[in-house]
Amino acid sequence: MELLVSNTTSSSSATRSALQQINSLVLREHSMDTLLQAVVDATKATLPGYVDSSISLVVGNRPTTAVYSGQLALDLDESQYERGHGPCLHAATTGELVEITDARSDTRWPDYTSRAVERGSRSSLSVPLPMTGLQAGLNVYATEPRAFDDDTRTAAEEFARAAAVSISNMHAYQTARDVADNLEVAMQSRSVIDQAKGILMERHELTAEQAFQVLVHASQGTNRKLREVADHLVATGELVQPRRRR
Repeated sequence: MELLVSNTTSSSSATRSALQQINSLVLREHSMDTLLQAVVDATKATLPGYVDSSISLVVGNRPTTAVYSGQLALDLDESQYERGHGPCLHAATTGELVEITDARSDTRWPDYTSRAVERGSRSSLSVPLPMTGLQAGLNVYATEPRAFDDDTRTAAEEFARAAAVSISNMHAYQTARDVADNLEVAMQSRSVIDQAKGILMERHELTAEQAFQVLVHASQGTNRKLREVADHLVATGELVQPRRRR
């Protein structure tokens, strides 16, 4: 998914344009991955200089990179996962923004920062996603030291919020779809059971309750779901019967 954002545009207007495009994405046309991919692609396209971006998730103490804009971001995320520490993990698990202004002199995670320098990243910004019940962060890796100013930090925080909103909205949408699907299945089951009851009522001059109890007895006696017994009766005209013991 390509977002048409130019680095020649001013930082604030480019950020607004990218966020508008992200917010306009239609949930039913996208997955969680494509929504989050739009966020990291917009982060890369909008922030000045050469940067790579990723989103880290920590589920059950196991970190993973959900999406990334380039190999640099993936490599440095995974370098931190292997060590069990680093700026992206700290941001995701503590909710604190972490900035490395110059990886050559930062002393907090020396084994990681030496790897970052080796891979060509001199500075980075890790922004926690503001969500309840989920540990996640937006990571931005830059090739130049001191790559982030107040405007770019603000932009990164806005993209992190957009990612959090995307996750929340997609979760709500999927939950609603699951509820709708379950209701549809329930309505279909009720419809076929009502049809089966009608057959029994007409055939044996039963009340609705008596016909329902006949279906329940057949279901229990054959160890089949009530819906399956009703389906069979509607389709074949025959009520399934339990096998007789010899």
